[in-house]
Amino acid sequence: MLGLGALGVAAAPPLQRGLESFLGSAADKDPTGLTGLLPNGGGFRYYSVTSSVPHKNEDTYRLTVDGLVDRPTTYSLSDLRALPQTRMVRDVQCVTGWRVPDTPFEGVRLSRLLDAAGVRSSAGAVRFTCFDGEYTESLTLSQARRADVLVALRMQDKDLNHSHGGPVRLYVAPMYFYKSAKWLSGITVTKDVRPGYWENRGYDVDAWVGRSNGRDDDAT
Repeated sequence: MLGLGALGVAAAPPLQRGLESFLGSAADKDPTGLTGLLPNGGGFRYYSVTSSVPHKNEDTYRLTVDGLVDRPTTYSLSDLRALPQTRMVRDVQCVTGWRVPDTPFEGVRLSRLLDAAGVRSSAGAVRFTCFDGEYTESLTLSQARRADVLVALRMQDKDLNHSHGGPVRLYVAPMYFYKSAKWLSGITVTKDVRPGYWENRGYDVDAWVGRSNGRDDDAT
């Protein structure tokens, strides 16, 4: 029994990684979201609103910052990695009910990119677009400037993989996870908030954990 127990402990991490990799790949080809119902030891569920998402790498990834700014900018992956990085550990809470506690994220504070672009006085919000060609999100300018909002490059102390929205995703720590748009490609400063993909389908625009959609979850 002790031998079997030790074998189980040794085998669990690679088996879990393999299961997570399989579910991520399957979800990338499953616009129904049904793969999210499968058990997953890592706690995450993999969602995409399109039938497939192109893969981006060091050579092909670009992030644009534009809109109501004085200095529109395009960043490569190496450009983002060269900027000061912030690491934070928070619970990830999905509006559908699952939670992954104590999840490390690391990246560039969104406020740093906004400051570098020179946000104009007429601005009041930020819109996010993704290279899946479909997903969008928005924050007010004051929300976007919070210290716990990142343009994330790493998760769980590893580079963001494709299934988790890599190579770069948004991470809005105090809000439900649908606000943390995967496969981030565009940051556009706007005058007003423009509801994103899920807000246009009934989700709250302000998705604070514990104060959104009538739930009583503890704030992350």
